[in-house]
Amino acid sequence: MRRYRNRANVIQESIATATNTSVSFVSLVETGKRACKRRFAEIVDEMRQASGQLVELWDDLYRDGSPVPSWFVDWATVEGEAAELLTWQPVVVPGLLQTEDYARALLPTEEALANRIKRQAILLRDDPAPTPIVALLGRAVLTYCAGGVATQRAQLDHLIDMAARPNVLIQVVPYERTAVGTGGACVLATMPDRSEIAYLDTTTRGITTDAREDIAGLSRALMLLRAEALPESMSLDLIKQVQEDLE
Repeated sequence: MRRYRNRANVIQESIATATNTSVSFVSLVETGKRACKRRFAEIVDEMRQASGQLVELWDDLYRDGSPVPSWFVDWATVEGEAAELLTWQPVVVPGLLQTEDYARALLPTEEALANRIKRQAILLRDDPAPTPIVALLGRAVLTYCAGGVATQRAQLDHLIDMAARPNVLIQVVPYERTAVGTGGACVLATMPDRSEIAYLDTTTRGITTDAREDIAGLSRALMLLRAEALPESMSLDLIKQVQEDLE
């Protein structure tokens, strides 16, 4: 795709404008890190004078009927390149903040566990700077004992420890305030160019999107949830209280 763009002397900004996307999205598609819709491929094919070859490639990729090939959408890459993250989790602790034992109770294989633990490095690294994250947790997260009570106590300890890091902000949303978040868990990644990409968790699979209508709706829901969340100090006090009460 990049080869055709360079040959046609077309810049990424022009493609982003023509396809109603962002420069960041165009770059991710070019490097094979994001999927795109067929209409995107059609517009780019025409702009880059590719004689239908990009559309044929798109059709070949989607020939098996998969809406998003698993190798094509690498959320971990988006997550690792993000300038900041904002996540809402109504039931379980966000993957980036899970202990190994807690994650093991939720994941099907040791390989999946190793990948999850590896992803957490973005919050702990020194160079580049650790990624800032705001984690909005439903009250149910504090009492959902994945792996048993001992595992949950250790997990709550870990949340308290992580909240002491300058790049980590944890806020709890009370039970009576979570109605706006009933759509499910999600993460909003703000990229270095200030474009935004979202990951939406569903029963069957995760969905990655940067469609403007999706981002607008998600941003509003997250804004409302954050407005209803307890301040950081009160959230940490509640976490400690729940930890003491676990039996």
